[in-house]
Amino acid sequence: MAEGYYVGVDVGSNSVRAALVTPGGLLETTAEEPISIWQPLSHHFVQSSTDIWDKCCTVVKVKRVTQNVEKSRVRGIGFDATCSLVVLDQNFQPVSVSQDGDQRRNTVMWMDHRAEEQAARITSTGHRVLSRVGGVMSPELQPPKLLWLKENLRESCWDKAAHFFDLPDFLSWKATGSLTRSLCTLVCKWTYCPPEGWDAGFWSSIGLEDLLENNFSKIGSATCSPGSPLGGGLTQDAAADLSLQPGTAVGASLIDAHAGGLGMIGADIKGFHLPCEDQPITARMVMICGTSTCHMAISEQPLFVPGVWGPCLSAMVPGLWLNEGGQSATGRLIEHMVKGHGAYTQLQEQARQRFPHTGENIYNYLNNHLSFMATSGSSVDLLGSSLHVWPDFHGNRSPVADPSLKGMVIGLALSQTLDDLALLYLATVQALALGTLHILEAMKEAGHDIRTLFLCGGLSKNSLFVQIHANATGLPVVLPEQLEAVLIGAAVLGACASQDYSTVQENHPENLLAQYQEAMERMAKVGRVVQPDSELRGFYERKYKVFLRLLAHQREYQALMNQR
Repeated sequence: MAEGYYVGVDVGSNSVRAALVTPGGLLETTAEEPISIWQPLSHHFVQSSTDIWDKCCTVVKVKRVTQNVEKSRVRGIGFDATCSLVVLDQNFQPVSVSQDGDQRRNTVMWMDHRAEEQAARITSTGHRVLSRVGGVMSPELQPPKLLWLKENLRESCWDKAAHFFDLPDFLSWKATGSLTRSLCTLVCKWTYCPPEGWDAGFWSSIGLEDLLENNFSKIGSATCSPGSPLGGGLTQDAAADLSLQPGTAVGASLIDAHAGGLGMIGADIKGFHLPCEDQPITARMVMICGTSTCHMAISEQPLFVPGVWGPCLSAMVPGLWLNEGGQSATGRLIEHMVKGHGAYTQLQEQARQRFPHTGENIYNYLNNHLSFMATSGSSVDLLGSSLHVWPDFHGNRSPVADPSLKGMVIGLALSQTLDDLALLYLATVQALALGTLHILEAMKEAGHDIRTLFLCGGLSKNSLFVQIHANATGLPVVLPEQLEAVLIGAAVLGACASQDYSTVQENHPENLLAQYQEAMERMAKVGRVVQPDSELRGFYERKYKVFLRLLAHQREYQALMNQR
């Protein structure tokens, strides 16, 4: 491999991050900038693509991620981002996606649920493309959002729009001027299906036949696998914005969760005595745990899992099929439960007093507090035996695929102490872990053979969250050596685009797969392994039964109240 570095840029829900990464997967420098979110109406979450690109440039140029290396040594750059919807006009200027008409706010966020009614209507068509999204159209996918814009903002948005981008593709377009879309975004969020491509009948059946014009130019008529080199690399303008050389290779982008998967799933695990050792890569599932959680599993043949998105060909790894489960609110739910509790102010003060100099966060304090609450020799997990949570406060993405579901808490007492807060926090984490088990069971029933979990993202830094996922699922959890696996995944895209790997001669899927495998093995490293506590197996079997009954009871209550 030629001597050099790669830049990874990750656009999450709340911030933009960038890293300079070595060929061996070490993060030399990192930087972060917050990005703005507006909530003009309930269930509406919007952003500005201009703001996001500006912050991408800030973290790379102004915060000088590449300050200690010559520009010529940066061999490639890759972008990942949330699967948000960017709208531009024919001059590539922002078009407002809000009723207030603010042109800056041209991006419908992934977690925006304004299109629940449109999603339900699309599901009711029973169209064949729905088999690729678990049989149910989610309001977090792009077709219902597009339909909402046409039905509700026809004159101010729909009629002016000339380009609809997934945010990762918007970033690669800004960097290169190329309108080629990544298969990751189109296959996972837009119903594109290679090798056939767009299903014209689907778009016509849901009332969006105008997207067929000019060979689907508004939503993408050219595609490529993630990591493929785009255009001529960085344009003059983008290079100046980023303080890099014009022509620097740019890899076709990934959704942020998929970048986290790419940054972990191919890690060399020899010597760690894991059940997935000497097994194909399909024995691993990657969980990207942050505001929400995505559960990524791949297979050599297409597997259809009810309530789970996919199978999607080449959406994360070229030539392999991806299934993507998920929970719409994980970190966001934990924060909601903790900050909304009556003892939250006391928690903040206690955490400040206990960790005045180290800056430990409130969740580390809660983890320690639970350890003190547990009786001598008893597991913390057992404290959750009489408090149970159904975690779908923002609907269920997988495997029930019902955005109308609500959260439930069973076992509350008439008190608001710090102990009560700690127990609610514990029960919430346990519910999220049981939600992962629910997804795993659906995937296994469909043919996946998952033997090890690989976790990354913000919640993977929470030791209690990690251990409870191991205990509840009964599977070992692998954590990355570099905690910022998403940034590693973005950098892998730049490395692939640079074609620094001798294994790749042409842009064919089999060669791209070899390229990916080499890049992943070199740049993704195992940090540590967390084993499940086998003594808690019976406890979680019982708690999982309660978990499933909570779902059955909620539906029973809904049915009773819907009676006339």
